[in-house]
Amino acid sequence: MLRGEKEEVLSLDFGDGEDPDSKDPTLYENRIAVTFGIVRKGRLADGFLSDCVRWAWRTRIKTGLALDIRVRLYQQAEKEAVRVFATNLRDLLLAAPAGGRATIGLDPGFRTGSRSRSIDKTGKFVDHATIYPHEPARQWNESLLTLAQLCIKHRVELAAIGNGTASRETEKLGDRPDAAEARIEIDQGDGLRGRRPRSIRRPNSASKEFPNLDVSIRGAVSIARRLQDPLGELVKVPPASIGVGQIPARPQPA
Repeated sequence: MLRGEKEEVLSLDFGDGEDPDSKDPTLYENRIAVTFGIVRKGRLADGFLSDCVRWAWRTRIKTGLALDIRVRLYQQAEKEAVRVFATNLRDLLLAAPAGGRATIGLDPGFRTGSRSRSIDKTGKFVDHATIYPHEPARQWNESLLTLAQLCIKHRVELAAIGNGTASRETEKLGDRPDAAEARIEIDQGDGLRGRRPRSIRRPNSASKEFPNLDVSIRGAVSIARRLQDPLGELVKVPPASIGVGQIPARPQPA
C-alpha cells in the first residue's frame, strides 16, 4: 500500500472516522477535553480552550499518530519481507544439484527469441544458438531441430529454462508430440529433464569470466549452471538481486 501511494496509484488516509468538515467535537477531541478537565460552562475562556483541543488533535496529535502508524506498519512489513526472503533463499540454496551432467540453458523470449547455451559437465560454456519458436517468427520445427543438434553434439542430458517471459511456452518444446516431426533422435537415457530456475540478475563476476560474450549469453549460461550447482552459482549474486522475496518488496540491508 505504501508503494502504491508512492506511485500515486493509491491514496492512504489514517483518519479517525469522523467528518473533517463537521464543527462538532469528535470522539477523540472529547477524550482530550475530559483528560485535561476542559468543560464548556459558559466561561469566557471555554471557547478558546475548546478550539485549542480541536487544533491540537487535528494539526498535531492526529498527524503524529498517522506518522507513527506508518512507521510501525513499514517496520512490520520489513520484518515479514526478510522472513519470506530468508525462507525462500534457504530453499533455493539447498536445492538438490543436478551434478556433473551436460546441460543446456534456455533464456526464453518472444520477439528477441530464446537464447540457448550449452555447458559441459564441468560448467564450461561450449556452444550457443538463438531460436525463434514463438510469435512473431513461429519457427517451431526449426527451433526443435536446432536444440536437437546441440543436444546430440554435446551429449546434453538436462535442460534448464529461465522462468521469465515466455518460459511456459518455451517449456512446451520438450513436451509437444510434433517434436518427432523435426526428426529429433536423442539417446536421452532416463529422459531429457528440465527445471525452471528463478530469473536472477546477472552477477558482475560473469562479465569478468566471459568478457567477450553478450549479456544474453551470460544469462543463459548462469541458468544452466544454477541447475547443475545452485549454491555454487548463486554465491556470485548479490543477495538483493536474487529475487526470492516478496516482489516488489526489497528489504533494506541491515
